[in-house]
Amino acid sequence: MNAAESQRRSEPFLPEINTNRRRCAQLSRRKPEKTSDESAQILSKEEIALFRHSVKQSVCVQMLQEGFHRSFSELFLLLRADEDLRDLRRQAPLEQQKDKLETMRVHLSLAEQAERTGSWSVVCEQRLSLGQYFSVPEDVWLSLHFYHSCVDRQPGGSRPVAEARACMAELYLQRGELQQAKQQAELCIQQAEAGGWMDSAGRPLWLRARQTLWRIYSRLADAPLDAEDYDEALTLLHKGYSMAIESEDKQLEGEASYRLGLTYHSAGDHDRAKQFISTSMQIFGTLGNADGLGRCYKAMAKCMESEENVDETVDCLEKFADISRSNGLQHNLADAYLCLGNIYYRRNQYQKSSEFFLQSYEVACSLQDVDLLQRAQVWVASARAQTVIRKYSADVVLATEAALRRLLAWKQTRPLQEASRDDTDRTAAAAAAWYQLTDT
Repeated sequence: MNAAESQRRSEPFLPEINTNRRRCAQLSRRKPEKTSDESAQILSKEEIALFRHSVKQSVCVQMLQEGFHRSFSELFLLLRADEDLRDLRRQAPLEQQKDKLETMRVHLSLAEQAERTGSWSVVCEQRLSLGQYFSVPEDVWLSLHFYHSCVDRQPGGSRPVAEARACMAELYLQRGELQQAKQQAELCIQQAEAGGWMDSAGRPLWLRARQTLWRIYSRLADAPLDAEDYDEALTLLHKGYSMAIESEDKQLEGEASYRLGLTYHSAGDHDRAKQFISTSMQIFGTLGNADGLGRCYKAMAKCMESEENVDETVDCLEKFADISRSNGLQHNLADAYLCLGNIYYRRNQYQKSSEFFLQSYEVACSLQDVDLLQRAQVWVASARAQTVIRKYSADVVLATEAALRRLLAWKQTRPLQEASRDDTDRTAAAAAAWYQLTDT
C-alpha cells in the first residue's frame, strides 16, 4: 500500500463538528437563572389586576374586599345614574375618571366606618368634603347628592350640616331654583346662629347664608318687576335689604339700597327713590367704589329728570362722566356721554347733543365695543341730521343772499345723490352735502 492510500484512510469519513458551536447552542437552550433583582420585579395579584381590570372594577372590588358594602352600593348607583345623564353632558364617563372614583372610595369608606361607631360628625364631614370636591358645573348633581346625604345623616344640625346647607343654597341659586335655595339658606341661618359655627374658610356661616339670601331675594324680585307688580317686588327687596344690613357687608348694603332706589323710581315714588339712592351713594363713596358711585349718579339723574329738573339732571350726569373718566371706567364714560346727549337732544339742542354723542362714539371706538359703537353712530347721525334740517329750514325762511348760496350749494349735490344707487354711495353723498353746508 503506498503512502497516498494510507493517508486517505487515516482521514475521517465525516467532517469534524465544531464543538464550540454545540456548546453555545446548549447554553442558549438553558433557562436563565433568576437573579435577586428579577425576582423582586414579580408583580402581585393585586398589581396585575390593576392592569387587567377597568378602573371601575378595581375600585368596586377593593371596597368589597375591605368590607364597605354600603359604600359600594352607593357608588354603583351613582355610576348607573351617570350613565343615564351621559348624553346630556360633554365629558368622559365617571367610571373612567380614576381620581374621582378613588376620592369617592376613600371618603365613602371613611364615612361608613365612622357611621358604624356612631361618629355622625365625622360622617357628615366626609360627605361635605365630597360635595365640595365636585365643583365643576358638570358635577353639580354629584355635589348636591353628597350635600343632601350629609344633611340627611344629621338633620338636627352640626357644623358640617350647616355648611352643607349654605353650599346647597348657593348651588340652587346658580341653577335658578330659588325656592329651594331660600329654604336651605334660612335653615342654615337657624342652625348656624344656634351653634356659632364657621365654614371651612373661617367665615361665620350665618353671615354667609345672609349674603346668599340677599341675592336670592333680589332674584325673586325680577319676575314681579317684569310684570310691573311693584308692591310684590318692593316687599321682596326690603327683605333682601334687611339681610344685607344684618350681613354687616357694606358693599352688599349699598347694592341692596341702590336696587330699592331703582324700583321706587319705576313705581313712581321719586322721593323714596332718591332717599335710597342717596344712602347707596354715601356707602359707595365711603368704600371708594367708583363704579357704584357712578351708577348712583346716573340713577339720581333719572329721578331728577322725572321731576323735570333739567339742571340737576345734567349736573348728576356730568359728575357721572367725571368719576368715570378719572377712574378709567370707559364703558361708563361712553354711557354718560350718551345720557348727556339724550338730555340735550330732547331739549332740541341738537348741536350740543351731537358733540356728546360724538364723544361717546370715540370712546366706543377705543373700546372696540360693536354694540355701543352702533348705538353711538345712530345717535350721532340723528343729531347731525336734525342740525342740517334746522339749518336748511332757517335758510328757506331767511331767503338772504348767504342763505340762498347755501341752498344752491346743497342743490348741487342732488345729482350725485340721484345717480348713486347703492347704500354706500347714498351715504357718501349725504355726508358730502352735509360737509358742504357746514363749511359754507
